[in-house]
This record gives sequence, structure tokens and C-alpha cells, in this order.
Amino acid sequence: MAQDGVQCCHSEKDFILSPHSKKVPKRMASLLEMKEIFRNADAVCFDVDSTVIREEGIDELAKFCGVGDAVAEMTRRAMGGTVTFKAALTARLGLIRPSYEQVQKLISDNPPQLTPGIRELVSRLHQRGVQVFLVSGGFQSIVEHVALQLNIPTANVFANRLKFYFNGEYAGFDETQPTAESGGKGKVISHLKEQFHFKKVVMIGDGATDMEACPPADCFIGFGGNVIRKQVKEKAKWYITHFDELLKELEER
Repeated sequence: MAQDGVQCCHSEKDFILSPHSKKVPKRMASLLEMKEIFRNADAVCFDVDSTVIREEGIDELAKFCGVGDAVAEMTRRAMGGTVTFKAALTARLGLIRPSYEQVQKLISDNPPQLTPGIRELVSRLHQRGVQVFLVSGGFQSIVEHVALQLNIPTANVFANRLKFYFNGEYAGFDETQPTAESGGKGKVISHLKEQFHFKKVVMIGDGATDMEACPPADCFIGFGGNVIRKQVKEKAKWYITHFDELLKELEER
């Protein structure tokens, strides 16, 4: 695979015939072409933890419930792509076992902190008529709180749903949600393209699960403003550390 790592694989249709009838991969999009895709995007999908917000929501919940260190290590492995996302999520939640009351208290006492520049970027995208979605392996209740701060409709939130018993105790999570497994963010983007007929969709995030969503996303932008994932920084053709870089791209047009 090329060092840029934007295309994850090649299918039969990804090859063209050379004059000598040998199959060679199509040229991957250049950085300039990717910037053009971003400027003309129909929709932009953001990861949430360590991208739109400064924290990893599940790590904050773990700290709140007294098992922070063990869960943080699991998160690092999950984001680095060394274990499947679903396996890591199951193991982490099995340790935390958060109650409904604990989740609500976390949101009220320690609300997620927005990453600098994200509010302005989302506002600018909305002004341009671009649909903005939050596609997260985090939890629906926390991500919806973030969406409200950014004037993103809750219908544009795709995240994992915790389940609770009638007494509020932890009862697991909804394993049917696409975001509960590796490759799930790509499934969400495919669904959005099919439902809304988007031609150009951009995915922005810090982790391996974000990078693997391109394709079907037409462009992936790696974000390292809160934490740098080595694998993503090495493989992403377009890598930024501040959202001002994207605002400047939009102002150039």
C-alpha cells in the first residue's frame, strides 16, 4: 500500500490497463484534489472523542466510575487499531458498568469540552449549506449534548446506545448500532450517501476507525489537535492539528 494510505484496498475496477496490458492502480487523489473535495463537500462527518471534544468520553466516564487507568489503556489499543473496536468497547464497558444516574451526572458535572475552532468551523459549514454529522463510537447521550452546543440536529448523530435496567443499572449496549464495530463509520457514510444522494462526503477524525471510513468517504482528514495516533499521522495524506486550517481552506473560495 502506498505510504499515504488513503485507499485501503483495490478492487477489480480500481485498475486500468497500461499500454503493455499490465494492471496498475489508479492514481490516488493528490492533496490539492482532496482540498477541492473538502471545499465542495455535500456533507462533513466528524468523529467526536478527541476530535470535536478534547476528551475520550469513555475514559472520562471510567474515571468518574473509578476505573480510569485500566480503561484508558484499552482505549489506546482500540484507537491504534490493534484490537477490534467492538471487543474493546465490550471489555471497557464491562469494567465500567455505568448506571444511568452516573452517565447523567457526568454530563452535568463534567460536560465535554469543545476543541478550539470546532464551533466556528461547524458554523461556517452550516452557512455554506453543508450537512454536518457526528459519527462516533462514543455514547448517544454524551454526543447529543455536544450536538446541541454546535446546532447540529440530533437526527445527524450516529453513536452507540447504552442500555439500562428499570432501576438504572447498566444492562449492556446496543450491539446492532453500526458504530459499535470496526468498519461501522463507513457503513454510516454509505447509508448517508444512499439516503441523501451526497456526491462528496468528508470524514474528519483522530483514530483508525475514522481513517478506515475512506472509502466510502471521498476524503479523510486526520486530526491531531488533541492526541496524535501514530498510525493515522503516518498514513493520512491530509493531517491537521487545528481546525483553523480547515477554516482557511473554506475562506480561499
